[in-house]
Amino acid sequence: MDITTDLVRRLVAAQFPEWAGLPVRAVPRQGNDNRTFRLGEELGCRLPSAVGYVAGVAKEDAALPLLAGHLDVAVPEPLAVGRPGEGYPFPWSVRGWLNGTTPDHDPALDRTGLARDVGAFLRALRQVPAADGPPAGPHSHHRGSHPSVYADQVDAALAELGDRVDGTGCRSIWDAAVATTWAGPPVWFHGDVAVGNLLTRDGSLIAVIDWGTCGVGDPACDLVLAWTLLGPGEREVFTDAVGLDDDTWARAQGWALWKSLITLPNAASAEHDVQRRAYAELLGHSFG
Repeated sequence: MDITTDLVRRLVAAQFPEWAGLPVRAVPRQGNDNRTFRLGEELGCRLPSAVGYVAGVAKEDAALPLLAGHLDVAVPEPLAVGRPGEGYPFPWSVRGWLNGTTPDHDPALDRTGLARDVGAFLRALRQVPAADGPPAGPHSHHRGSHPSVYADQVDAALAELGDRVDGTGCRSIWDAAVATTWAGPPVWFHGDVAVGNLLTRDGSLIAVIDWGTCGVGDPACDLVLAWTLLGPGEREVFTDAVGLDDDTWARAQGWALWKSLITLPNAASAEHDVQRRAYAELLGHSFG
């Protein structure tokens, strides 16, 4: 869907006249699920890019105020929900703007410190009361569910990739992942703990954004940063800070492997380099 600054400007003017005079700017690095625009200096607009991401608007409105009261890092503040209009078919949201940079663009970044910060954030997230949280399902793209929900995709990707991947090694990781289950009560998960959804300032984690895939369930899906970004020493720090058992880490490897395998066939994917790195970290050798 072609979501432009002009469209956002017209939506704001029609539905929120108090903000109509504020400049609208597209953020330089866009996500897949939503298109994000800065509205003035203090606000941001998020517009789902397809119908499958619409559920995240209402979910974030309910979840973010609850989560904000329990976490030491900032999360976006819901301020308003827009209606379909001006040719745009979905509800959309206005959030408070959080100033920071993503870790890969922070010159002061301490990667070991980031591993510790994100691990502590995930540990705190699991302590947030989960009774009113949305159970994992289609709204979270099955993050928080058992990784076996994507077994067919793993099988198809392995068949497509053939001898470009270590089939035996991949099968070993996947079989170990699906052989375990989350034994505890459902806990909050973010669902997409990626570099683009972490904000840092002066090298330290200050905020976590994009909660459209959040819910309550198995937290293993939130650990994939261990292979997409972190090296062995940093991963050890992350593991200690997170405080989860070996079975959960086995499922986390399954989540990381699934995403890597389904991305690798498409060399044009924006995530291709990240997933090549994840594959190498998981298997101990390069892809291809």
